[in-house]
Amino acid sequence: MIERTREIPRTEWGTYFDFVSKHLPLEGKRAEIEVAALSLGDQIEAEWVPIHGIVYDRKDDLFEIAVEGLDHLIYKPVRVWVEEGPDTLKAVEIEDAEGKTHIVKLREPLALPPTSQG
Repeated sequence: MIERTREIPRTEWGTYFDFVSKHLPLEGKRAEIEVAALSLGDQIEAEWVPIHGIVYDRKDDLFEIAVEGLDHLIYKPVRVWVEEGPDTLKAVEIEDAEGKTHIVKLREPLALPPTSQG
């Protein structure tokens, strides 16, 4: 299976994550959220808990990753990468304006439906 990591342009954040939220069966999926920064090292915020969604709020310029027991907010994101297989989403990495990297790993990759977004 060919996997790739690619950067999602800022202009596509809302559309990409709206598409993911609308088309992915999140029920029963588990995620781990890790925050990494020089000032704090690597910290696990949530470890393999049920995931409810990943949303980009254009108005407030923030990402919300909703998992069981936690709404992880990422203010002022500057870059977003995704790790994908041919038809799956495996991980999301978001860098914020403070230099922190927020990594959301999915225990079981989410199957993506065909899209013309390319």
